[in-house]
Amino acid sequence: MLNTRETPLATVTGKSGLRLLISSRDASALRDLQCVCQRMPCLEVSTRLVSNGHVDPLYGLERMPDLLLLRVSHLWREELAALLQRPAHERPPMLVCGPLGEQEGMRLAMQAGARDVLPEPIADTELVAALNRLVAEVRLGNGSEGKLVAVVGAKGGSGATLVACNLAQQLSARAGNTLLLDMDLQFGSVTHYLDVAQTHSHLEVLQQVEDMDSMALRGFCSHFSPTLHVLGGRAGELCLPQDAQPEQLDTLLQLARASYDWVVVDLPRQIDHLTGSVLEQVDRVYVVVQQSVSHLRDASALVRILREDLGVRGDQLQIVVNRYDKAAAISLKDIGEALRCANLSRLPNDFNLVSQSQNTGVPLGLHAPKAAITAALRDLTEDLVGHRMAKNNGLFKRTFNRFFGG
Repeated sequence: MLNTRETPLATVTGKSGLRLLISSRDASALRDLQCVCQRMPCLEVSTRLVSNGHVDPLYGLERMPDLLLLRVSHLWREELAALLQRPAHERPPMLVCGPLGEQEGMRLAMQAGARDVLPEPIADTELVAALNRLVAEVRLGNGSEGKLVAVVGAKGGSGATLVACNLAQQLSARAGNTLLLDMDLQFGSVTHYLDVAQTHSHLEVLQQVEDMDSMALRGFCSHFSPTLHVLGGRAGELCLPQDAQPEQLDTLLQLARASYDWVVVDLPRQIDHLTGSVLEQVDRVYVVVQQSVSHLRDASALVRILREDLGVRGDQLQIVVNRYDKAAAISLKDIGEALRCANLSRLPNDFNLVSQSQNTGVPLGLHAPKAAITAALRDLTEDLVGHRMAKNNGLFKRTFNRFFGG
């Protein structure tokens, strides 16, 4: 009789996470692997402690997992041979670790469908990287896509980069692997907001993207954390709009969405072929404004272009009122009426705290987790994660092509 214990671990994701089964005969090793895997928001983790009986780690399962992490025992020959007896379509993509024989064990593991064999002891970062590669491979194979979110300021200094960076950090901590992409080719600042060094630039990636896969893309990014990667400009590098082509950006966005649960793009305040390529595929657009006549005037023009010329639907558009002041002459009601938008969010004014966060390169969720502005950003994230976003890209593409005469 096969004794098993399966412990599903709930996660919050923009879509259902991939189901990962960890199977092992060693309870201590199982706990260690589970501890690492359950930190990855893109996975729904269950465990199986095999005590005796069948050597097939998938024996008797009512529902097959999307991914398998097999920690083999001294019975590794029998365990891998049992998997080999299954038809290939019944063997999920797999990682193998444990006391394998060097040559024969590697050969059997690969024959059984292992994408990677991890020698013990396994570093946490090595396991996370291998799982990320496996997740990206599965998503590329089944056409699953991450969500694309764009943030744009209605006026210079609105706080769009503040929102983009903190939204990306919140999503990476609560809802899955996230890529933060800075599309301001000349004056982007997301790397400063998160205090990461950019070894490779977004322009370098765009020029090589045709030959890239998910693993290469992750390698070109800076890593703020295991679940938050950043791609922006490199210090001292001058990029011109004509240096990047919209076809290259389309390819990058497709690869990014296949590789990450969320792609957050900090857009410059302009409408051109590059920003249009992002807006063509976007699931949600945040327009960041402040309570002044000049901000409201520019926001009205931007929102009109988004709606009437670029075809962004009402449910895809959200207004974020930054540095909100209840006593300001321009009220939330004024903004809602002027922009014809009932979907308004507000971020309280905390200039000193925001300045400290930016100067230290530490996002508000880590710098001041209990602050009112952090709570507002958390609410913004939860609303995004819980919102089902449908698209009609074909209609948008026709509108976009007409707008630019394509």
